[in-house]
Amino acid sequence: MTSKKTLSNLSFLILIGLALICSSSIAADPASEIANYPTKPIKFILPFPAGGGTDNLARIMVPKLTQILGQPVIVDNRPGASGNIATDAVSKANPDGYTVLMGYNTALTFNPLIFQSLNFDVQKDLKPVTLLATAKYVLVVNNIAPVKSVKELISLAKEKPGQLNYSSAGNGSTLHLAAELFKFRTGVDIVHIPYKGGGPATLGVLGGEVQMTFGSVASVLPHIKSGKIHAIGVTSLTRSNVLPDVPTISESGINGYNVTSWYGLLLPKNTPDQIVSKLAMAAHEVIQSPEIKEAMAKQGGLEVTISTPAEFDELIKSETNMWRDLNKKLKITAN
Repeated sequence: MTSKKTLSNLSFLILIGLALICSSSIAADPASEIANYPTKPIKFILPFPAGGGTDNLARIMVPKLTQILGQPVIVDNRPGASGNIATDAVSKANPDGYTVLMGYNTALTFNPLIFQSLNFDVQKDLKPVTLLATAKYVLVVNNIAPVKSVKELISLAKEKPGQLNYSSAGNGSTLHLAAELFKFRTGVDIVHIPYKGGGPATLGVLGGEVQMTFGSVASVLPHIKSGKIHAIGVTSLTRSNVLPDVPTISESGINGYNVTSWYGLLLPKNTPDQIVSKLAMAAHEVIQSPEIKEAMAKQGGLEVTISTPAEFDELIKSETNMWRDLNKKLKITAN
């Protein structure tokens, strides 16, 4: 005969088992997971090493984003292959909102055109969340080039085809593409001299090795103020806040010319819309706070630029098409 004590222990064990099953079911409930997002740390996967523009922006945002979301946001730098390693990792991650790509424009729009064997498709495998920031470039010339405007530069270049040089941060860099788009739109023949980075490219202009470059605001502003180089055009559709007297290249006669660097957040493609929306709202709150705006402005003139997921998706598509048209002429390949 089974004792009352044995029955009591057995009942207790059954109740414990049922409780565990119920709690496991609740924890595994997808609707509950989505509604309570986030419930664990979030990884921001970055395509470039520490110390660059993407890394600096992420680290400016992370403390306040952690505070708003209530979970740690961890920066995970995965450089290599011009940003493709990080993009590939996020494209194949679990679509649960805990693996986020801090995307950069050329890695998302130009890499797919020049790398022939990518294991991911940006537009099919990633889900845009929001833009975060943009950075403008400035067309600058040194004292060797006797021009003070974009129109004068175009006239001089047409008078002396193949005799003017420009520097860039390397083949396929935004600085390279900005100059080639300028050549494509104006029909001028200016020779490309690639350097190993934006800093050396600016030094090339200062030293007289080349006559011009499309430089970041951060790299050229001190030299513009010192009078060593002259700013003649801003690459975006709107003027720079720190160089308000310098016209845009579009204003100067190349209508619609628009090249900027931009940064944004993306998730794996099948991430639920509710999670995308929650992450976007948190990012918008962070990026628009006064202290973050100020820190961004000091970090190379970054300007707050938020968007809806649909607007960000359209930007990726339209910019990819623009570079595709240009690369039919340039025929740049990476492998």
